[in-house]
Amino acid sequence: MARDLLTLDKINAFYGDSHVLHDLSLTLQEGRLLALLGRNGAGKSTCISSIIGFLPVRSGSIQLNGQAIEKLSPEAICRAGIGLVPQGRRIFGSLSVKENLDVAARPAAANSQRHWARGDVYEIFPRLKERQNQIASSLSGGEQQMLAIGRALMTNPKVLLMDEPSEGLAPQIVREVGQVLSTLKAHISIVLVEQNLGLAMKVADDVVLLNTGRVVFSGTRETFQAQQADLHAHLGVE
Repeated sequence: MARDLLTLDKINAFYGDSHVLHDLSLTLQEGRLLALLGRNGAGKSTCISSIIGFLPVRSGSIQLNGQAIEKLSPEAICRAGIGLVPQGRRIFGSLSVKENLDVAARPAAANSQRHWARGDVYEIFPRLKERQNQIASSLSGGEQQMLAIGRALMTNPKVLLMDEPSEGLAPQIVREVGQVLSTLKAHISIVLVEQNLGLAMKVADDVVLLNTGRVVFSGTRETFQAQQADLHAHLGVE
């Protein structure tokens, strides 16, 4: 049976006086990809921000491998084993591809099943190897997304958080991102925020659907698809 790797238990988060996450609970199991879905403003990116420590939670707990991380700094959360592919990519445009990867490099934990080094990233993204000396800002949008994913892998995370990786990409590049996700999920547990429902359904094992910061569905992809017509009003996805 799959082991619970990342657990959010009744977390509440606020922007100022605005209550944005309401008793939100979810569980990511080891070796699975969880798709976090919902309309714009449903709380998906806020949930990611709370996990990585950008937005402190007011109450509730976030555990990685059974260890509480909700009071840690983002840097400590990254060291604990959570990597982030942020919305909008946010690569270091003035650095080369190689420098972007090297600046993020951290050693893997002793008990890690997979150790990521630059060569491993190049194996998944051959185009990054071809462009390793190129300034990152000159890459295409798809290549920048590959670099953002590769940079996160260089932190050697146990869990990879991916916030809208297909945003702004051409359909062919979206298909390539889907292929990459299918490859990665064999090596790492992933939480995927995605507006492209077709892409999410191709790669997800489990689904959590949010509406106004609340969980309105949590279950397997198959159960979600069986109930999709009833859940349509909460989706707002392509």
